[in-house]
Amino acid sequence: MAKIKKKILLVDDDEIHLSSARTMLEDVYEVIIAKSGNEALECFLQRRIPDLVLLDILMPDMDGWEIFNRLKALSFLQDIPIAFFTSITETSDLEHAHRIGAADFITKPFEKKDLLKRIKKILIKRQ
Repeated sequence: MAKIKKKILLVDDDEIHLSSARTMLEDVYEVIIAKSGNEALECFLQRRIPDLVLLDILMPDMDGWEIFNRLKALSFLQDIPIAFFTSITETSDLEHAHRIGAADFITKPFEKKDLLKRIKKILIKRQ
């Protein structure tokens, strides 16, 4: 019997980062792509509920902070871990992410081994 893959929603407006992350993750996880905050919210409205959200901060339609707040405001999403997945390296942003309850703060560029390890750690905590 095939093992059911955990679902990861990648939210990023950068095609290169999306493609790179998808390639690194798709052997282990089912990867859902959203290229904007609105697309991410639409996934949830369609009840395509992931086990983890990897969320970029800098996006044109709605930034990652706003998406995070909107997702966490929905009661049926309270237990879904959201990790920021960003090129921002400011300590204040890292501290803010942890203060609001982000599961992790992963900076780009990233190595496959490190990314998989951090995702596994988040998903184990959720069980």
